[in-house]
Amino acid sequence: MPAPTTDEPETRADRLRRKTLRGVEILITPRLLREQIEYLRHGPAPEPDGDGSGAAAPAEPAAVEPEPEPDPIEPHFGSSPWERAAVPVTDGPGAQCNVCDWTGDRFDGPEHVEGQLCPACGSNGRDRFLFACLIRRNDPRLGATVLETSPRMGAAYRQAMHGWFHYLCSDYDASCHVGEIQLDLQHLGLTDDSVDVIMSPHVLEHVPDTDAALAEIVRALRPGGVLYLQVPILQGTTAPPTEPEFHGDNTPVFWRFGFDLAPRLRAAGFAVTTLVTQPLI
Repeated sequence: MPAPTTDEPETRADRLRRKTLRGVEILITPRLLREQIEYLRHGPAPEPDGDGSGAAAPAEPAAVEPEPEPDPIEPHFGSSPWERAAVPVTDGPGAQCNVCDWTGDRFDGPEHVEGQLCPACGSNGRDRFLFACLIRRNDPRLGATVLETSPRMGAAYRQAMHGWFHYLCSDYDASCHVGEIQLDLQHLGLTDDSVDVIMSPHVLEHVPDTDAALAEIVRALRPGGVLYLQVPILQGTTAPPTEPEFHGDNTPVFWRFGFDLAPRLRAAGFAVTTLVTQPLI
């Protein structure tokens, strides 16, 4: 392709620039590359003069003011959770959170148990399902002692739980979560028969010795006590990850649990009930 003609003789730099751009012109955007060549050779296009001659400069895009961020919604836990026990925990028009008093059009985020966030307390689908199990099975008049491992929600939720139960919340890695005490599920350090309920949401897969943890939980629970255990069931048989795996808080995963977890729980001394959530819970 011959070089574009100009009034000035072509310099060596012009020839090198033409050789560099020539083979790309057809492959990308010919018009754009021609404009780039003209810019390299002659500088920016001239501004239009009073009679409209000359190339028109592109109009500057209008500045768009960013929309203000909505004010955060403060969680409110004023009413009794037992009064909210029958509140639907699924998404849809007229969504209602069964953890706090929030009501609205719908929860935030994707339709998944890890999504569907409450705009007020921040609970996701699996948080609300776990909370529903706790409330529906525990009479407030009994003053149950409840231990929650690695609680996901914030200080307002924990304060409310202290008002509803004899509540303990723990975390092994205090830098990752919001536990008030530090407990290792493999060595709880609690006295025998001292806890009515243990809530363990997506923790057991991060514990190296599953059998030791289950034995400690059985020891700490009072007769008739309940363990609410949430784990991802990903396969038929429990096995370690084939490659190093970490969850969102950078906690290592030691086990990918399978359906054989239920027999292991029975062998540890539990009577097992398996609950499967609906998609939007």
